[in-house]
Amino acid sequence: MNRLKDATSPYLLQHAGNPVDWWEWSDAAFAEARRRDVPVLLSVGYAACHWCHVMAHESFEDDETARLMNELFVSVKVDREERPDIDAVYMEATQAMTGQGGWPMTVFMTPDGHPFYCGTYFPRPQFQTLLRAVGKAWTDQRDEVDGQGQQIVAALTSRAPALSGGSEPPGVDLLAGAVKALAGSYDAARGGFGGAPKFPPSMALEFLLRHHARTQDPEALTMAGHTLGAMARGGMYDQLGGGFARYSVDASWVVPHFEKMLYDNALLARVYAHWWRLTGDPFARRIALETCDWMLRDLRTPQGGLASALDADSEGVEGRYYVWTPEELRNVLGEEDGAYAASLFEVTDAGTFEHGSSVLQLLRDPEDLERYERVRGALLASRAERVPPARDDKVVAAWNGLAVAALAECGALFDRPDLVAAAEEVAALIADLHAHGGRLVRTSRDGSAGANTGVLEDYADVSEGLLALHGVTSDAEHVHLAGALLDTVLERFGDGAGGFYDTADDAERLFRRPQDPTDNATPSGQFAAAGALLSYAALTGSIPHREAAGTALAPATLLAAEHARFAGWGLAGAEAYASGPLEIAIVGEPGDERTRALHRTALMAVSPGAVVSVGAPGAAGVPLLDGRGPVDGAPAAYVCRGFTCRLPVTTPAGLTRELAE
Repeated sequence: MNRLKDATSPYLLQHAGNPVDWWEWSDAAFAEARRRDVPVLLSVGYAACHWCHVMAHESFEDDETARLMNELFVSVKVDREERPDIDAVYMEATQAMTGQGGWPMTVFMTPDGHPFYCGTYFPRPQFQTLLRAVGKAWTDQRDEVDGQGQQIVAALTSRAPALSGGSEPPGVDLLAGAVKALAGSYDAARGGFGGAPKFPPSMALEFLLRHHARTQDPEALTMAGHTLGAMARGGMYDQLGGGFARYSVDASWVVPHFEKMLYDNALLARVYAHWWRLTGDPFARRIALETCDWMLRDLRTPQGGLASALDADSEGVEGRYYVWTPEELRNVLGEEDGAYAASLFEVTDAGTFEHGSSVLQLLRDPEDLERYERVRGALLASRAERVPPARDDKVVAAWNGLAVAALAECGALFDRPDLVAAAEEVAALIADLHAHGGRLVRTSRDGSAGANTGVLEDYADVSEGLLALHGVTSDAEHVHLAGALLDTVLERFGDGAGGFYDTADDAERLFRRPQDPTDNATPSGQFAAAGALLSYAALTGSIPHREAAGTALAPATLLAAEHARFAGWGLAGAEAYASGPLEIAIVGEPGDERTRALHRTALMAVSPGAVVSVGAPGAAGVPLLDGRGPVDGAPAAYVCRGFTCRLPVTTPAGLTRELAE
């Protein structure tokens, strides 16, 4: 009996019609394996995963493969986005055993949860052979199988804590060295770091922008700007609808892996906004806004949250929704505009993708903007008539937190109050549905909270988003909720040595408690927590929160010289730590245009990690505002570090000078 029909995960629901007797991860599944005396087959993936779909069509929808799975195993299906803790510990085992990882992840384990054979995607003939071989080994060589599982668990649980040692964040010399380390793998011809495949290095780019803002290092800005430009002009960016695909399969940003993830786009929208704030480049502004508009158009849920992802496939074919041939352009636009579009978007007869189709690129700015917008609009309208990719509509707390920060800052910087309103709506959904008593649930769907407890990145990224939103809206409740969540981080996630585990001390116990301070597709939970703790300390004057932030940034010290690409968020946090960060308090009536002008100037501050708080004289707010008042009746801005402030100023020009000091 397939037990996935009542699952809340869209990924699990994709498999609810399989002939496989799937179980969700549960004590009951492992009890059933013990009762039947068979191994557990764990399959981990996510809804937008192309190769997960391939293995599903080839194997999990196949009657003979399902018969073998049902006869020989208890089969458990897990959505890695709902349960990143399960994914993390078994991915560690998979990488240790095979030297590589990926999804779908396939793990054979004992009924005690001890993995003894791991892999990723298997074609159906190979998978069927493997099923028979593992089943035979379980029957004929039980002692060896049990022993291998125990050895793997012992080896993994005996590993020293990741990047242990040290208690200080990287200093200014190490931060400069990290820029040089990134330069060593920088692709000067095509932007980005390393070769194919190329993933958007959002966290490293944020670090480079912050480093330039603090030091004026031209190399940091060159690497960041070139990479940001190349990504947004290539095929990884949706030139019609906005938004970024997961990664580029080639080194030139031409052909993407077409799935679109909320977390990538939230991180990138914010980075492009920061690039604009630093340089004033209108291209950066356009990409930031188009990315925000895409998130709200294609990912917004009826409850006001943001869905997780769009699939790579439509009609069972990867990329079909997005690619074009010259003939298709002519059919939509006519001969003349079709030829223009083919030239502008790099669509050729040979094609850049499969079957002579091309991924749209925009390698140069169009000279005729009116014609460009008309052609682009016509193509977008025509594309809307195609079968769209499926949407994974679960709401993940962490990724929505990242989106709150991006929408709030883009809305404020680009005078788009609708984006700020959307950020407030997302924050309200998290506060009302995901947060209770300082604790978070990780996911919700259709307005119902899931059963999975939040992991470290949920607490950290939601706090980050709330604190950024406070800087834009001045609502003190956002700071209070962030403080409650960060208190839970300090109380429930600490490892006793200044770092953090990825799961709380009362979360489900797996064979190893996951802990990884390095960045991956998203900021590591530890570095994200450090950044949020630092911002909270800057707004409240809390020394314990600042000290916790500094210690949590310590692993970036060990990564800076050789592995800076995997510590971008930690290095960005260290830039804020080295810069203070600046604390900007603005005291004035909210409706006063002079207050608003000072606020706009404060939000343009490029100093790394600067925090902003605005409040009326004498109003209850956050501690940064306490004891500060107007000057001769005029709204005033105070620029501080460690709650020690320079003399207040009352004009935007004066505040700009203070921020430049």
